[in-house]
Amino acid sequence: MDSLITAFTDPTALAALIALVVMEVVLGIDNLVFISILTNKLPESQRPKARRIGIGLALVMRLALLAMIAWIVGLTEPVLDLGFSGPPDARGAPTFETTLSWRDMILIGGGLFLIWKATREIHHNVDPHADDEKADGKSRAGVSFGAAIVQIILLDMIFSLDSILTAVGMTDNLAVMYIAVIVAVTVMLIAADPLANFIARNPTVVMLALGFLLMIGAVLIADGFGVHVPKGYIYAAMAFSTLVEVLNIFARRAKQRVGG
Repeated sequence: MDSLITAFTDPTALAALIALVVMEVVLGIDNLVFISILTNKLPESQRPKARRIGIGLALVMRLALLAMIAWIVGLTEPVLDLGFSGPPDARGAPTFETTLSWRDMILIGGGLFLIWKATREIHHNVDPHADDEKADGKSRAGVSFGAAIVQIILLDMIFSLDSILTAVGMTDNLAVMYIAVIVAVTVMLIAADPLANFIARNPTVVMLALGFLLMIGAVLIADGFGVHVPKGYIYAAMAFSTLVEVLNIFARRAKQRVGG
């Protein structure tokens, strides 16, 4: 209780809380984009339920991981050495590491899954006739609600681990971490339906979002091998690409109004 009061009364703790909430919301964008793309492949009646289940599971996982904070920190200890490393950089440090911790292997596995999933979805968008079931007039994902939830759970685990390790690196106040996680997931819950509907209404946005997932997957793999790409660069690129796509949407609508 004392730590909870401190989170709102102590200026340092309050500043850490605000910074962590912002960071957790930004990190949640990746998770939300994946959930939106995946649930949009379900029948329309099942989409809101799948999104709420997915985001609810993300909250449960984050809170559970916070309760096992000491174990989570221990996941950064090396457990596997592949016996080689990258060439040295200008400072003499290896450009990438192959001494892997459980965290590294989870990130690499999650990155590979994201790249596989995004590539598969891009293929189905570029060549929709490749899906035999769609040729029969059925939606392949329309009969795979359970499969969609399983995939969401897998990615929730990856993003939750990244989220909690980020929180641990920013503050040692457990109450601040809990509050930040709950606020961030609440924002995700509020934004889920509008974001998913926007993606569904604008097919070109789907390809942009899948491109984001490819980039995020590559960054996760790089991070697992010790190549740390500043997240600011990633989100700046995503923001710029989104701005360009929004301008394209406005341009298309303006042409439609003129043509109409």
